[in-house]
Amino acid sequence: MGITDYEKIVGKDIIDELKLISRRLRKKKIQCINSTKTGGGVAEILSRIVPLLNDLGIDTRWDVISADLDYFAVTKSFHNALHGRKIEITQNMFDKFLATGKNILSNTEIYGDIVFVHDPQPIMLVDKKGKNDKWIWRCHVDVSNPYMEVWEFLRRFIEQYDVSVFSSPKFARELEIPQFLVTPSVDPFSEKNRDLTQSEIDGVLKRYGIEKNKPIVTQVSRFDYLKDPIGVIEAYRLVKKYINCQLILAGNRAADDPETDLVLNDIMEKKGDDPDIHVLLIGPEKNDFDVNALQRASDVIIQKSIREGFAITITEALWKERPVIASAVGGIPLQISHRYSGLLCHTVGGAALGIRELLNNPEYAKRLAANGKEHVRRNFLSTRHLRDYMLLFLYLYNPEDIIYL
Repeated sequence: MGITDYEKIVGKDIIDELKLISRRLRKKKIQCINSTKTGGGVAEILSRIVPLLNDLGIDTRWDVISADLDYFAVTKSFHNALHGRKIEITQNMFDKFLATGKNILSNTEIYGDIVFVHDPQPIMLVDKKGKNDKWIWRCHVDVSNPYMEVWEFLRRFIEQYDVSVFSSPKFARELEIPQFLVTPSVDPFSEKNRDLTQSEIDGVLKRYGIEKNKPIVTQVSRFDYLKDPIGVIEAYRLVKKYINCQLILAGNRAADDPETDLVLNDIMEKKGDDPDIHVLLIGPEKNDFDVNALQRASDVIIQKSIREGFAITITEALWKERPVIASAVGGIPLQISHRYSGLLCHTVGGAALGIRELLNNPEYAKRLAANGKEHVRRNFLSTRHLRDYMLLFLYLYNPEDIIYL
């Protein structure tokens, strides 16, 4: 899909504005760097944004760092600590991060006029910052209440960047560099979000052995303790006492997340022999299409995160006009206005009550879902994301001209 294809959704004026802004960036080379090509919201967003920037005539490339599993175990611990989860952080972890960071420095070529680094894993690359290139550090996690020893350790690198970017005003922290708010987005034409026929949806349900005629409650996310899959099962069981429904827990495997198998083992133990709980580890070759179909087939989408940067899966579900109940944490309230575009909850019991309400009142659920889709169309599509990023790129060179960013 090219940028002009989005006119039918957002209008010609918005596309014309994107083309106008992009002209001022045609001579700049953008280098995006993160830790994985598949799994998780960062890779998903980059896989759509990078081609669109190129379609607008901006030379944009995407590189992924290489590191061993022990390093990613450390960065996952850092990730959890930044989210405020109580976890032991040792000096050996800091030493491993620094030692591997030096290897990443040695093995990563920096060629961009603007180097766009995502999250802590590649953060040390800023040591390669030159006199004329510009560097952006993008934080995708909820750092509103981090374990301070980890935050202060990373801060020494963050403040070498020219600017930082966060997904919610709640995540802002005291820094000596400018901070910007850019919320994530979904691409309506991606395989995960495009329209599907009923036969395509039915085919996916049949392949996974999911009944069509029994209400479906679904959570799509990485298999991560911070997504609280155990709490989702507990909420489902409270609902099951009153409504004969099914639960789907669907996710994929991210190369930089070594906790997946541990979480899956706990989920399977909690699931027991309940045939109405479907735990789906979806491979990369089918992930986007299958997730799309599962979301569209669902009567309710849940996202019961304990901490959350933004939860792009909520945006996806809202775009598909599905009713959503989610925890009132992190960037989620930016997407869901309680009882207008979805329901917010704080506990397992609250999640269960919300699911029951949506299943028992389909007309109300439909109104919430319609409001949610329009909210996404106005605020969380790729076109808005592109505009924010391009204005940010221009700010790096002309801060006095972009005062409204």
